[in-house]
Amino acid sequence: MPAAVLFDAPGPATVARHRIYTFVGIAAIAGLIAFAFYRLWASGQMTYEKWEPFFTPRYIEAILVDGLLITLQMAFLAIIGAVVFGVIFGVGKLSDHAWLRWPCWLVVEFFRAVPVILLMIFCFYAIFGDFEPLNTRTYWSVVLALTLYNGAVLAEVFRAGVNAVPKGQAEAAYAIGMRKTQVMTLVLLPQAVKIMIPAIISQCVVALKDTALGYVIAGVGLTRMARQIFPTFQNHVATIIVIASLYILVNLLLTWLANWVQRKYVGEKKVLEVSMVGEHGTTTGAPFDSR
Repeated sequence: MPAAVLFDAPGPATVARHRIYTFVGIAAIAGLIAFAFYRLWASGQMTYEKWEPFFTPRYIEAILVDGLLITLQMAFLAIIGAVVFGVIFGVGKLSDHAWLRWPCWLVVEFFRAVPVILLMIFCFYAIFGDFEPLNTRTYWSVVLALTLYNGAVLAEVFRAGVNAVPKGQAEAAYAIGMRKTQVMTLVLLPQAVKIMIPAIISQCVVALKDTALGYVIAGVGLTRMARQIFPTFQNHVATIIVIASLYILVNLLLTWLANWVQRKYVGEKKVLEVSMVGEHGTTTGAPFDSR
């Protein structure tokens, strides 16, 4: 349909009004930034002494190697484990067998509902309580908690991705004599992967951000660097700004990657509709119901 039918070009008065709105919006944002900068300056947060560690090579190396690198490692291990967890339990939720489908549903919904921070505390004291040193104990507590939570979310993503494949694909595969395992691995999953990739990468962003929750259990990574820097220099605000900027930068890169993957492999297809925690009405295996 021609664009002119759906949208009328704005007239001179509308164009002028939009320019005024734009100018007012930019002025308001600039004013807020200036006010925030003024308050930081007035409270002594912009002095060189507060920002000195972030211009010192020794501290920069520690933040990047012992902070950012460890954080990325934890997020990477957690998302790899979450993908494996998600595939196993996502396929289990699609099973025709109630004895398999219901336990998978229970596990997935349980870990989707439990707050990540509680999982980290439980892993820290109950599972890795005898691990030494403390950094190793904290490291694996964060990784396992993120694996369980993000794996439960990805299980629902996998289920929704498989169900998003047209039913005719599974019906045609069954018609030529394929078994259920062949239908899943050779027909449904390859087509569903293109739909699931952006959601998986978006979950990587969640896993990366949630590594900061390890702060409550003497966390490692960027939060550990923050804990070591601001007691020495009394620069809580500067430290938070720098650590948050690193998180934002990496998350923006991951978001850009997700958008690029979606444009390249998915296009403008409808976004996956993932059920809320506890919903069971759509968990039965639609691709397998045609048998």
